[in-house]
Amino acid sequence: MSQGWQVLSKMVDGQEIVVNRVTVRSTAISIEGEFELPPLARLSFEDQVFIGMFIKTHGSIKEMEQAFGISYPTVKARLNRISESLGFIESKKVTEKDDVLARLERGEITVVEAMERLSK
Repeated sequence: MSQGWQVLSKMVDGQEIVVNRVTVRSTAISIEGEFELPPLARLSFEDQVFIGMFIKTHGSIKEMEQAFGISYPTVKARLNRISESLGFIESKKVTEKDDVLARLERGEITVVEAMERLSK
């Protein structure tokens, strides 16, 4: 079943999906209409996997770094981007913070410069 969701998620590539029929398997009762997917189901399959691992690791960014082979700023930036797409945080704050952390990670600015920019 999860493979089907992955294929569907890639097919629609972020476009809005509307569900027209819902069936309860145990009773075979179906309801037809126009239903929106819940917010987490609207995320890309990759973001759903990322959030699933975040929950599995009880929010441990260190374990997320190890699981995905990415740095702390990358984990934070991705969580911020997902939070923004779900409407949990403002995009301007995310963009500025992500930019500073990404520049720090690439070595374009020093830790002191990053701290100064983030404290504004």
